[in-house]
Amino acid sequence: MFHIHVERTLAKDIDTVFEAISDHGRYDRFPGVDKSVLVEEGRDEKNGTGALRIIGSGPLELTERITQFERPTTMHYRIEKSSPFSVLHTRGEITLQPDGERTRVIWISEGRMQTPLLGRLLDKVAERSFTKVFNSLLKAVERL
Repeated sequence: MFHIHVERTLAKDIDTVFEAISDHGRYDRFPGVDKSVLVEEGRDEKNGTGALRIIGSGPLELTERITQFERPTTMHYRIEKSSPFSVLHTRGEITLQPDGERTRVIWISEGRMQTPLLGRLLDKVAERSFTKVFNSLLKAVERL
């Protein structure tokens, strides 16, 4: 099982950070992301609850559904489909907390790779890789 937990305080206000993180159609502006498509709009907001997005980086492609969306503090998601490896995603949460003019971001993702024989090894690789990716994305948000 992989468990990714990234916490970072950004020198941006909470509304700016939430907008950048929730704007699925523009994730391709972040380092390492070369595909970013909003496939289905959310029920109450374009990027809100129910929205379906595809995020890609090289051969990796994740199809994610937004399961909870409370502007400007909470966005939960679930990976519904992935390639080239299958993922059983059990938790995806991004929580924002105001800290004066700054914003504290807590990003948690959990699950397991569903690959016979290599699953545990791939879980460790995913944990290291996505920790770096989440940190990189948050650094990029701070530079916007």
